[in-house]
Amino acid sequence: MDYQWYPGHMTKARRMMEENIRLIDLMIELVDARIPMSSRNPDIDVLAKGKSRIVLLNKSDLADPNGNKQWIRYFEQKGLPVLELNSRSGAGIKSIHGLVQEACREKIERDRKRGIVNRPVRAMVAGIPNVGKSTFINSFAGKACTKTGNKPGVTKGKQWIRLNKSLELLDTPGILWPKFEDRQTGRNLAFIGSMNDEVILLEELACELLDVITKRYPQALGDRYGIEIKEGDTEEEGREASSLLEKIARNRGCYKKGEQLDLERAASVLLDDFRSGRLGRMTLETPEG
Repeated sequence: MDYQWYPGHMTKARRMMEENIRLIDLMIELVDARIPMSSRNPDIDVLAKGKSRIVLLNKSDLADPNGNKQWIRYFEQKGLPVLELNSRSGAGIKSIHGLVQEACREKIERDRKRGIVNRPVRAMVAGIPNVGKSTFINSFAGKACTKTGNKPGVTKGKQWIRLNKSLELLDTPGILWPKFEDRQTGRNLAFIGSMNDEVILLEELACELLDVITKRYPQALGDRYGIEIKEGDTEEEGREASSLLEKIARNRGCYKKGEQLDLERAASVLLDDFRSGRLGRMTLETPEG
């Protein structure tokens, strides 16, 4: 299927961001560490033109540690300050203030020369749906400032959060862009739950995820579901995604009435296991492709 999702409220959210961009000094962009390139909204580059930038690799605890290192090198080579982050545990949070100061050094120095002291850096927090912006802000602030949820679209409007005398954050709704440049981007966003599952054929999505996992992390299926995949068995039936999904259904007892397998339920099990990290730490794309 063609993975596209751009509900009407995202147009309104983008317009709101455009109206407020003049108020900020810094764009804090959260990306999902499992798919750092696919989870970068190209519209943010347009909106943040001329502004200081930092990139936070959120949910880094769900991504392959080697993948995290590759992506950190990639963003650093692009001249973007970058940091691994786990908003739920707080890992990486303490390093953000230093990153903000580094990214806004020129602005802070200009203010100092003009005699402006203690003027806070105003930062916009942006990213795609379900990337963890609200959880990040709550963790950063040390208190529950925003609503959080595991479904896209929890944040509906803007809100300013004053963290301390030196930094204020503007939380914004998660937005996608009107048309994904390639099918793989849309597919990856569907994998991590940044699209509404109700508009997706879950069995087909699960089979595509199995294709990716068998290429990158075949051992994970054995560890989680007892499915053995031998390297080089590309033509074997056991390597076929639909057959693997059936095996997962049997392993997890996903049956309809009688002995009929419930493949939609098995697909939900697989996707939930991936999204929660129960399949292990995985990075689905690398800077090289």
